Amino acid sequence: MLRTIGEAAAELGVEAHVLRHWEDVGALTVSRDGNGYRNYDDNALEQARTVLKLRRVGLSLPEVTAAMAPTKSAAQAVVRAKIAALEAEVTHRQQAITFLQHTVECRHRYLDDCPDCTTFVRES
Repeated sequence: MLRTIGEAAAELGVEAHVLRHWEDVGALTVSRDGNGYRNYDDNALEQARTVLKLRRVGLSLPEVTAAMAPTKSAAQAVVRAKIAALEAEVTHRQQAITFLQHTVECRHRYLDDCPDCTTFVRES
């Protein structure tokens, strides 16, 4: 079943200009009819869903394009790098939570009076 760009955008829950942009940067491949109108078949829609999912899990468009590369090793390298970045972010956020929990429970009036707070601050 072929869809227009508007129909495809509505089905995906994005604006048509988003699909055009994905196509412009090479993240999405869409066929065109004799008049130059985009035709979204089931394969193009599935590809767009993949782009959308990869964007939602934090990949940039260049990362999405690389993650959808024809060679599996190139795609895996991008995904592995993103996993490492996300794991580092989780670690950083967990440290932030630990620090903030301590400041809420800290018995010192000022954070710089507390040796534990000072240690947290120096750890960056």
